[in-house]
Amino acid sequence: MSPRAGQAGHPARTLAFVESPVQLLNVLEWAHLHGLRDGAGPTHRTATPPTATDPTATPRTAPGAADRSGPAEPPGPAGAQLTGGTSTGSSAAAGPSAGFSAASGPSADAELTVVVLSPTDPMTRGQLRRMADLARDEGHRVRWEEARGGTTAPFHTIGGLAGPLRRADRIVMGDPFSRYVQLLLTITRARDLVVVDDGTATMEFVAQLARGERLVRWHRKGGRPGPRDLLFAPVSSSARRRLTPSDRRRVEVFSSMPVTEIPDGVTVTANDFAWTRARFGPPRITQSADLVGTSLVETGVVDGDRYLEAVRNLAKAHGATRYFAHRRESTEKLHRLAVETGLEIVRPDLPLELIARRGPIGRTILSFPSTVVHTLPLALAGTGVRVAVCDIDPTWLTDTASPRAQGFLSGVTGTARDVHRLAAVSLA
Repeated sequence: MSPRAGQAGHPARTLAFVESPVQLLNVLEWAHLHGLRDGAGPTHRTATPPTATDPTATPRTAPGAADRSGPAEPPGPAGAQLTGGTSTGSSAAAGPSAGFSAASGPSADAELTVVVLSPTDPMTRGQLRRMADLARDEGHRVRWEEARGGTTAPFHTIGGLAGPLRRADRIVMGDPFSRYVQLLLTITRARDLVVVDDGTATMEFVAQLARGERLVRWHRKGGRPGPRDLLFAPVSSSARRRLTPSDRRRVEVFSSMPVTEIPDGVTVTANDFAWTRARFGPPRITQSADLVGTSLVETGVVDGDRYLEAVRNLAKAHGATRYFAHRRESTEKLHRLAVETGLEIVRPDLPLELIARRGPIGRTILSFPSTVVHTLPLALAGTGVRVAVCDIDPTWLTDTASPRAQGFLSGVTGTARDVHRLAAVSLA
């Protein structure tokens, strides 16, 4: 089905559910590839600061600083730092999926509404506000839901979305593992389902779908299901069935990650970050190195002390001066990193792909196994920036880490293209 082809008598109605800034970025990439616009197309607005007569405007912060306050819903003009430039990279994707038209151009008869299922984490909310501004700049509707704002919030959110879900022709989602998204999938009658990248989790989702397994995040796999898992099991099973292609339902995976186990009937479309490259940059390149942080400590996979020592040694060996924090890294850990390594800690206000494309960015970007070792080479294509990935030594893992952790992280590193692979740094 073409992204413009809805039921007879109305344009195609697409609902996209996102819970993180990267998911929203990849929805914009998907919409760009397929030529979706809402109304007249992009409107790149001139930035104006919030005023007393504009209490809902999103406050602006300097690049690298996340907004921790502001309104629950993120309206307001896009900041001056969000204006785009010309692209130096190719904007050609690996090819649109079968049955989708990527070349027919923008059209006013294709409707895309982005629904933000807002988390409670201030850093994530701040980045989501800015990504919501960008989505509006591209001409898309944004609906902000305080989906976790109290015990009754889920009932209000689901009740308010029931009508649009039943009317939607297509559902786009960033996290098929999300219980919220799985619950919403039980309501929709949409014939087209699209899963956009949510980082390395996409690789695991496709593999589990191909093997007919229950949907479990990779860092939790191997443990026994808890009471909440058992209670939610029927909903999760229903979601997995709905995400399985049939003669009544089409499924597309839009990803920059290497997907090897492709389920029968699933269409995989390559995300080459064409929108990011067309909208931002090229960046100014510095002579130093930058280091990208990870939340592997926060998820219980890597020991905190060993991680700090690895960061210290890696920064010293490669001359790194800045540390780009993951949005889920704790303040306490980042403070300790700053004190003990001397690195400048940067908390980005946008996904790293956009921060790097805007610049300035180091000539070398160092990372542990994560999504960015796959996405940054695409977003920075043609700039001369080198991405280097450092393996996770098995001795860094915690006793409670999933049995699959080491193999999964090695797979993330081993399948990355256009990166320089570093051996795990030695610890004293």
